[in-house]
Amino acid sequence: QVRLVESGGGLVQAGGSLTLSCVASGIIFQNNVLGWYRAAPGKERELVATITGGGARLYADSVKGRFKISRNNAEKTAHLEMDNLKREDTGVYSCGMGPTTRHLTSWGQGTQVTVNS
Repeated sequence: QVRLVESGGGLVQAGGSLTLSCVASGIIFQNNVLGWYRAAPGKERELVATITGGGARLYADSVKGRFKISRNNAEKTAHLEMDNLKREDTGVYSCGMGPTTRHLTSWGQGTQVTVNS
């Protein structure tokens, strides 16, 4: 059974930083793409960043240059380093994994990020 657990969310002032973590179990970690998505009130869930098992990264335009996604295949963990946070970054951040970027089939419960201006 695949399990993904996120942590690291919280309340931060605009311009601040947070690092989110995702720990996986029950999955062949290095064979799957990992992605971070976020959901804000009144908005559709949106892609934040993805990273393949080989380390190829993809970022939403809104976070390029501010966020960095990384993964450690041996430890089955991933991180999302978020700098220069903006109010519009507020939302529930979830990590997902799957065979391709468009097919993330397993999801964690999410962690709340709130950015105050």
